[in-house]
Amino acid sequence: MADYFTHFSCLLDVGTPENAARALDLYNALSAEGASEEPPSEGFQLSIQPEHGGTKLWMRDEITGDPERLIQFVKRCAEEFGLTGRWGFQYASTCSRPRLDGFGGGAHALDLATGETVGWTYTDGWLAEILSGERART
Repeated sequence: MADYFTHFSCLLDVGTPENAARALDLYNALSAEGASEEPPSEGFQLSIQPEHGGTKLWMRDEITGDPERLIQFVKRCAEEFGLTGRWGFQYASTCSRPRLDGFGGGAHALDLATGETVGWTYTDGWLAEILSGERART
């Protein structure tokens, strides 16, 4: 049996060390929500990065992560701390065994001021569409 994983590693600057400390409470609340879902969310790991002045949050998967949960958290931080500008991350989808559908990835960009998606891409199905001629090259 194959195991599937989603990997990512990114930073979010929340402006002040105080905001970074408060972000831990937001993270714990979101993690509790994810644990009560069926099935539970894989979530992600979070730590404050002192080498970046203590204002940046390092968000990453431990074994596998949940990009949607990450996006929800970033939106909550943006709203709570009045963040502006654009933020984004990339992720990789992998598999423990060679599988035709086992590898891919994507990226997602947000406008922090509005919480709106600026753009996103996901490679699942993209290659098949291109090879079959169903979709124009981009």
